[in-house]
Amino acid sequence: MKRVVIGVLGTVVALTAAVIFSVRLSPWPSLAIVTYFLSFGDRASDAALESRVPAGIVSQLDIPYGSVKDEVFDVYHRAGLPARPAIVWVHGGAFVSGSKSGVANYLKILASRGYTTIAVEYSKGPGVTYPKPIEQVNAALGFVVRHAADLDVDPATILLAGDSAGAHIAGQLALITTDPAYAREVGIVPQLTPAQLTATLLLSGVYDPAALNLGGTYGWFNNAVMCAYSGVRNFRDDDHFKFTSITRYVTGTFPQTFISSGNADPLAPQAVALAGRLHEMGVHVDTLFFPSDQRPRLRHEYQFNLNNAAGQEALRRIWAFLDGTVSLASRRSDP
Repeated sequence: MKRVVIGVLGTVVALTAAVIFSVRLSPWPSLAIVTYFLSFGDRASDAALESRVPAGIVSQLDIPYGSVKDEVFDVYHRAGLPARPAIVWVHGGAFVSGSKSGVANYLKILASRGYTTIAVEYSKGPGVTYPKPIEQVNAALGFVVRHAADLDVDPATILLAGDSAGAHIAGQLALITTDPAYAREVGIVPQLTPAQLTATLLLSGVYDPAALNLGGTYGWFNNAVMCAYSGVRNFRDDDHFKFTSITRYVTGTFPQTFISSGNADPLAPQAVALAGRLHEMGVHVDTLFFPSDQRPRLRHEYQFNLNNAAGQEALRRIWAFLDGTVSLASRRSDP
């Protein structure tokens, strides 16, 4: 028995050492494990929402917006409604995982309010680096506007949303769309006009990669993810990757925004910082944050848990923000 215990302990130690060594050589061996658990979590979260999806939601799946397999999106809306404002949602997954199917039921619930919701897929994984996902979601936005009539979308009212890594992609595209100087620096031509981008919805996101903590509990993960996404080891020193800092480059032209994170989300300080910066710039910001001592503790992506009072509150606040934003945009466009 003692030999067995010693053997097991030896195997654990060897595997741990191998993982640590592999992280130093390349982020992908360890991220492959993380990707598996992130995907499992997405499926479980989406499945838990299935019973809350109302009847009468129409789905159009895997509509291609580009030429590669990942360049597709799904559309959800209530049957029988005319052209509607579109919520274009970018899913999370730490830039290396996740799928549009992982937010399907949440977007169906949002669609029940009278919106067309669109879940965009983009490329991830080994060899896919910044700014490829930004370019892809930008292309998807252009496709949505050009084919608005076929999608039953009002092209004058586009709401750009995202969770986790998707919130970062959505936020950077909002900057690209509303700040021509920034767009030139990044090298991406926006496919929406500033007038078409009515608002952004940013949940549980990262908004300043250079400010991520590379020590402590999540340090190895943050470093591995950012090295993978940037394509360089010293991502903080990369002249092109520095433009991923939304908080640093945001201006007063940024669209009105809803921002939220849970009180136990390690990314929450970034959400608070971005909200504060937008407020300083005169941008209308609606926030939902929670006291540090709130229980149960609200972890990353808390908003998808509608069995929790905080998740339900987030959904109510999101609907109120969206409804108010769309109403305001409609009044501004009236002759």
